[in-house]
Amino acid sequence: GMDYSRRAERHGRGIRGPILPPEVPRWTSRPAEFDQAVLDAYAPIHEQWSEELEHLDIALDTVPRMRSRQLTTVWPDEVVAAVPLGRLIPAGVDDDGRPTRPRIVVFRRPIEMRTQNMTERSELLHYIIGKLVATYLNVEPRMIDPDLE
Repeated sequence: GMDYSRRAERHGRGIRGPILPPEVPRWTSRPAEFDQAVLDAYAPIHEQWSEELEHLDIALDTVPRMRSRQLTTVWPDEVVAAVPLGRLIPAGVDDDGRPTRPRIVVFRRPIEMRTQNMTERSELLHYIIGKLVATYLNVEPRMIDPDLE
């Protein structure tokens, strides 16, 4: 995927993770608008848990990568609901044996397909990111946000 390791400065603190370069106007593309929505959803959580989340990256992907040997996978309508909206990738090592940071990956297309407008999208992003951060921190989701059951 696109991997711009840049910081988005908000309230004097940087949020790490791949985002579009600042010279790209927000309105140029849906992906750019979506990137901003992800950062907006993450920012208040990052503010509250900045020290604990210092080593966590947040990344975007268009769709989940399905590791399937079979190239002609058929997705019946009934199982499409199982498409993940985001995931937490724990710290590990890459193919060259270098340590990798833990990261939350949010999947743009499944989220867009499930929401009608920016408001719904923001709410869903807040929910997904809140749940994944709770998993990463090993705390109850309602500690991240009282609305998260």
